[in-house]
Amino acid sequence: MDAVDERILAELQQDGRLTVTELAERVDLSASPAHRRLRELERSGAIRGYQAIVDADALGLGFEALVFITMRLEDRDTVDRFESALTEVPHLQQAQRLFGDPDYLLRVLSTDLAAYQRLYDEHLATLPGVQHITSTLVMKQVVAERPLRRH
Repeated sequence: MDAVDERILAELQQDGRLTVTELAERVDLSASPAHRRLRELERSGAIRGYQAIVDADALGLGFEALVFITMRLEDRDTVDRFESALTEVPHLQQAQRLFGDPDYLLRVLSTDLAAYQRLYDEHLATLPGVQHITSTLVMKQVVAERPLRRH
């Protein structure tokens, strides 16, 4: 990956709807080389896909909680069942397995505190293998959807 590829990635992270012609102009290439580089970035997996960034507040999902989960057991079967059950948790935006304690960090959205409590009681508290759950409420987003760069 060279500096031109990095510029292509930067432009697409700012606006994933650019046409190849627009992208080429922004990175000072003609359309054919820009298209070849774009296809190679997609083929290599540097670009995994394209999606719209949706505003959670606009959907009425302005209440955000970070949920820390410590597992009772961490054998393969328990972890597999837990991680499979996570896919059924509504409004779960991210789930990360961590080294150390806690074992997992979840990012969950809901409409308000009452909705989060229902989600907690009906989904999070019933996840298999959980020993302890701690929630922290997000006051505000300071940095979000920051473009990725190698340097």
